[in-house]
Amino acid sequence: MKAGVVIVGAGIVGSTIARELSKYETDIVVVEKETDVAFGSPTKANTGVIHPGFDDPPGTVRAEHCSRGNALWHNIAREVAAPFEEVGSLVVALKDEEVEVLKELKRRGDANGVPDLEIVVDNGKLRRMEPHLNTGAAAALLAPTAAITSPYELAIAVMENAVRNGVRTCFETEVTGITVKQGRVRGIQTTRGEIEAQFVINAAGLWADRISAMVGPNQFTIHPRKGEYYILDKKAGDLARHVIFPAPSPISKGIVVTPTVEGNTLVGPNAQDIDDKRDMATTHSGLAEVWAGACKLIPSMADKKNMIITNFCGLRPEPDTKDFIVGSSQTIRGFINAAGMRSPGLTAAPSVALKVVDLLTESGAELRRKSAFDPRRKPIDKPMRRPDLMSAQSLIKQDPNYGYVVCRCEHVTKGEILEAIRRGATTLDGVKFRTRAGMGRCQGGFCGPHVLKLMSEELAIPAQSITKRGRGSRVLLGRAKELLSGGDSNGRDD
Repeated sequence: MKAGVVIVGAGIVGSTIARELSKYETDIVVVEKETDVAFGSPTKANTGVIHPGFDDPPGTVRAEHCSRGNALWHNIAREVAAPFEEVGSLVVALKDEEVEVLKELKRRGDANGVPDLEIVVDNGKLRRMEPHLNTGAAAALLAPTAAITSPYELAIAVMENAVRNGVRTCFETEVTGITVKQGRVRGIQTTRGEIEAQFVINAAGLWADRISAMVGPNQFTIHPRKGEYYILDKKAGDLARHVIFPAPSPISKGIVVTPTVEGNTLVGPNAQDIDDKRDMATTHSGLAEVWAGACKLIPSMADKKNMIITNFCGLRPEPDTKDFIVGSSQTIRGFINAAGMRSPGLTAAPSVALKVVDLLTESGAELRRKSAFDPRRKPIDKPMRRPDLMSAQSLIKQDPNYGYVVCRCEHVTKGEILEAIRRGATTLDGVKFRTRAGMGRCQGGFCGPHVLKLMSEELAIPAQSITKRGRGSRVLLGRAKELLSGGDSNGRDD
């Protein structure tokens, strides 16, 4: 295979870079060792907050890209029809001495160009803004431009748009080496063969240090920082109207309470430095820490523990440089890092993508704008979540599959699941990330077998071959036929 540019990694950073480069006349290939877009921990398991940009010290690479990334996402999310809501954020001082922390954050935000920051000291106003907030709150920093999204849906949306504009993807393809001749990149070696290329962009998340080391002595290392979360049922979705932060610590923005774009409440993460980049296990002590931190901000949450529907863990790629690593190699021409993208990496991604275009041009890439770039992407239709019943009925008349509900908790139809498979979902998580089937109160207890059966039929493979997230995660290990015989593929009981 030959390409002009190879992007290593199909998380939010790699996907956004791919979309930005698809605006130009160049052949782009995205290589990803996982089975699908957004399957790496930093993208699929984070808070889903588009930060306003007040937290990062002025002059850092993070500060350079966060506030600009926030502004860019507002338009990009609309173009690719990804979930996105500007709900604003509050950083809450629970002690009088923490008010000075708010003032410092505001000074940083002003220096970083964050608009409309305000320190709210009127407790009555705070209570009107957040009825469940701790009554002892001394003040809060209000940032209206903070937003929430679904990070995996956002990554999938921008990658789908990139592919529509000519980008090629290679999943389950791990990079094993980078070919360098006479001081410049000539291609990559992978578990599926070689790809010739003049430029390689390293957006490999937790593994970016390993990819960087393939072109010479490593200039940085990445270690994982574990963060654990709880998700509460939609019946507890009114606990927070804004993204609510505590006053931050030196290593973390703190345990957050936030609404989600789906109507749940999300709490977390904590922050624990670990050694194993594959350690995705939640812990009793970690989750206890998360719950205690959330209850400090929202005391009434203490009575909502029966509303928890699941917990999960994410790993942030923490660089030893303490900042994003966005730049061209000083020794190997054609190799560019977009690495160390810990928080606010999701927010910064579109700004980093623009920087990568500049770096490619400086490295000798001839990038000519396409005349036919299409910025828009049609989302999967969700008729049972439409506010207009008549339009839903019209769609169901065109395709009756949209009239059969498979996932009762999230009102996901057979038509949506089939469309997700046709768009590239080959795993249960791939379907879940595109449709939310299995993300509701029962966590797939009802719809899981139906989704398996639909996937088996649509992909024309045995149900035993279907995995949760790719290699090593088969769902059925035994009597698949018997296990699936309890319901038909329309999501109805026999």
